[in-house]
Amino acid sequence: MSTKSKTPTPAAGAAAIAAAPAPAAPAPQAIPEGYRQDAKGRLVPESVIKPIDMTRDELVIALVKKAKALSATIATFRTEVFDLADQFVALSAAEFKVSLGGRKGNLTLHSFDGRYKVLLAIAEHLTFDERLQAAKALIDECINEWAENSRPEIKVLVSEAFDTDKEGKLNTGKILGLRRYDITDKRWQRAMAAIGESLQVVGSKRYVRFYERVGDTDKYEPISLDIAGA
Repeated sequence: MSTKSKTPTPAAGAAAIAAAPAPAAPAPQAIPEGYRQDAKGRLVPESVIKPIDMTRDELVIALVKKAKALSATIATFRTEVFDLADQFVALSAAEFKVSLGGRKGNLTLHSFDGRYKVLLAIAEHLTFDERLQAAKALIDECINEWAENSRPEIKVLVSEAFDTDKEGKLNTGKILGLRRYDITDKRWQRAMAAIGESLQVVGSKRYVRFYERVGDTDKYEPISLDIAGA
């Protein structure tokens, strides 16, 4: 009795690839005593390295080690801040017999004397799907047909709205800003509707900021956690 071999399906092949273990990362090269590794991976005897280069190397390594430790501390602090804030919001809601699920929204907390303020917020990452191309085509139709009768600044604003930055990303704010114009052309209206429908929330990130009141004024100064601005 003969048996026929089954041809693996694309899905099975993909599953096999996904299940295959990832190749192990190469082990770091052991650096013998009296040598240092340069930027090209070569082992260089310390005897031929200038003292100032060795001192610079030691300084950079020491500073980066401190920076990594500080970065880990800040990451732990950030997690703790959000956990404590979420616990407080849940505690406050419980007084009204309300249970809040999921991520909490934007929130501002003040100290009792109003001297300090903590701002917690969620920044959404927005992008456009393929319907933006249809919107752009409709807008181009309008601009080309209006020709000399259209306001020059509208042409410039439309052109700038669809410009990309150095990373090839569109400016969401500029594109959405086109919807502010009161243009009655039906194609323009359809384009604005397409822009709105093409907008997608693809992610979000929570952030926290701390403020301290300036004297007896209503102004608050940020308490910087940015090493460049502290």
